[in-house]
Amino acid sequence: MIIISDTSIITNLIQVGQLELLEKLFNEIIIPQKVSEELLRSSGRENLFEKYNWINIQEITNKNLYDQLLKRVDPGEAESIVLAIELKADLLLIDERKGRQVAEEYGIVITGLIGVLINAKEQGFLEKIKPILDKLIYEIGFRISPRLYQQVLKMVNE
Repeated sequence: MIIISDTSIITNLIQVGQLELLEKLFNEIIIPQKVSEELLRSSGRENLFEKYNWINIQEITNKNLYDQLLKRVDPGEAESIVLAIELKADLLLIDERKGRQVAEEYGIVITGLIGVLINAKEQGFLEKIKPILDKLIYEIGFRISPRLYQQVLKMVNE
């Protein structure tokens, strides 16, 4: 299975101490160069890719498509979408609304952080999602509508 990730899902999972969920769920995550650069900008992440050797960096080749996408999304999202197309990825992990919209226009299957958490609970890697969601919302500033929050908790019987 080929899984590509944008920056935000990895960053948010690091902040709540749950990055290992990605390895448990997918075994390997591929990120483009721009995403690796974005991840390394935060202090304390200098050894991120040595510690989490299941996160692999791959460069894109279609620079023309990248340049087109840059008119609509940020560099990390643009490279993630291009890489998902080039590798015929099974799934792109992306949260930003505009990036999700562009990815779907190209027929890319996507999920976001909430989808990852739901999947982790369904697979038995998490007992509860609510504490993680609460930490994301109240400590990190992750935005989720109250309605979606309630729907997610109901969906996972919490």
